[in-house]
Amino acid sequence: MSVPPGIVFIVDDDAAMRNALRSLIRSVGLRAEIFASPHEFLEAKRPEVPSCLILDVRLPGKSGLDFQRELAEADIHIPIIFITGHGDIRMSVQAMKAGAVEFLTKPFRDQEVLDAIQQGVERDRCRRQQEAEIAGLRKCFESLTPREREVFPRVVAGLLNKQIAAEIGISEAAVKVHRSQLIRKMGASSLAELVRMAGKLEIPFRAA
Repeated sequence: MSVPPGIVFIVDDDAAMRNALRSLIRSVGLRAEIFASPHEFLEAKRPEVPSCLILDVRLPGKSGLDFQRELAEADIHIPIIFITGHGDIRMSVQAMKAGAVEFLTKPFRDQEVLDAIQQGVERDRCRRQQEAEIAGLRKCFESLTPREREVFPRVVAGLLNKQIAAEIGISEAAVKVHRSQLIRKMGASSLAELVRMAGKLEIPFRAA
């Protein structure tokens, strides 16, 4: 099985379980970091690489489900794999509805854990790639002049230069220049790509 590189964080108050999971994860070439409590996890510095979190449902002082909610409220996005020896359907449904990758009941098979890890790390990798792409697009968008930003939604709406000129009160020649400049600054190779970029930036396809 090919498991993508990344880091797996393990939060479990059972030292034997933490160490067993760490050994399993290291056996497939992944880095594993272990914590006895959610507080330890939050205090640790986490590298900016694809990762996932293996989290025990029952922890002293705070349940794993409570910690899942706390992470979401803190805007900490990390795929979570729950493990428990005392799970039930209600817990499982709650965890999955909140975005958990998997809910595993002990005793579970090693392959079940590894499959969930692969899914979690890949999910986090995709999220990071999407966020990096959007950050790059925002930087390009911020380089546009106010007039180019005014032209942008009309271009992606499919308006002709003369229609845009009439709407915003400039010459058709000026619109042509602004259209060319915004396409260049955004790094779009085609109108279709510019439309895709506008969608990612949530730019309305027509000014009100």
